[in-house]
Amino acid sequence: MWEDEVYYDDDDAAMAAYEAAVGQSAASDGSDDGDFEPAPSGRGGGRSKPARPPAARARKPAGARRPRVAARARQSPSAAAMSSGVESQSDSGARDQPSALPTPDIGQLAVSSSVGGSPAPAVDTDEGGDAPAVLVALRARERAIRERMAQLEREIAELEKKCGVDPAAAASGAPDPVDLDEFRAPEWSVPIRANVMNFEWEKLAAACQFDVILMDPPWQLASQAPTRGVAIAYQQLPDVCIESLPIHLLQTSGFIFIWVINNKYTRAFQLMKQWGYTYVDDIAWVKQTVNRRMAKGHGYYLQHAKETCLVGKKGADPPNLRRSVASDVIFSERRGQSQKPEEMYEIIEQLVPGGNYLEIFGRKNNLRDYWVTIGNEL
Repeated sequence: MWEDEVYYDDDDAAMAAYEAAVGQSAASDGSDDGDFEPAPSGRGGGRSKPARPPAARARKPAGARRPRVAARARQSPSAAAMSSGVESQSDSGARDQPSALPTPDIGQLAVSSSVGGSPAPAVDTDEGGDAPAVLVALRARERAIRERMAQLEREIAELEKKCGVDPAAAASGAPDPVDLDEFRAPEWSVPIRANVMNFEWEKLAAACQFDVILMDPPWQLASQAPTRGVAIAYQQLPDVCIESLPIHLLQTSGFIFIWVINNKYTRAFQLMKQWGYTYVDDIAWVKQTVNRRMAKGHGYYLQHAKETCLVGKKGADPPNLRRSVASDVIFSERRGQSQKPEEMYEIIEQLVPGGNYLEIFGRKNNLRDYWVTIGNEL
């Protein structure tokens, strides 16, 4: 079977095509020869295909084969599937020319939405009119996304209603009110939640002079890897900010206790001298685990298992001072982030019993009776 071979359903159509081909060949070469011979196939030196006699074509019964081009067998599956609509048409009428490929129905497109993964509703062709299929699909996808957004907004509103969240406050960015039922401060403690950098220290100094001041400054770490695997949960302050605190207003005579880290020893001694204190002692806190073992932490050269509190003194001794009543070493379990041991407060109260105590940069887990505690994390 030749690739350019065409079949006809009846003899009249075959004869008409044959006569037309013969007439065209005669007109092209100027001869009146009635014999028709197709042109060579062009496959280098091959012999040409002889023409089949009309009688051979006429022997085929009418309607035995549908008009088709033999080369259609080489079509891709998708093209063959689309052209199958041509063969399903009625056999009536002329079959000389191939029919046009069917146009897909845009209204049958199913577009999947990227929000929620659910299929979009059927496309309304009345809205799209003559718009291309891509534009209609995008409109359907937009509708699906808007419907999903509206559904999510309704779900968020229901959750806010169940949790008691004020939508107006949430939209304005105002913080939720603090629930104080979860934490109860000691009855005789004086917690003051404030920023120590702009606190009205003059009013506090005019109201009370303190015998002991305890500080746990948030020292700013200067190394390239400051935490070395340890998370810092509070805001760090430069040395100049800590230096600007008006400690001299709060105490005319008494003791100051300053927690230091390894690379701030020198700076802490300088601050003591600047504020009018003389270094007199220090207290070491040896950290322990729940199993009473040494709790080793990260360090630059050595593993740190202790913290140090420097002790300074200014002016005359307090009248109720009691010497040599406590140790300078604390063995206590390590607890929360930057949470200092309870034994530290006991040592101070034993050294100066019944005094006026102030803690700066305090936290709520260190609130204690008869102490004034100031900090922004209370």
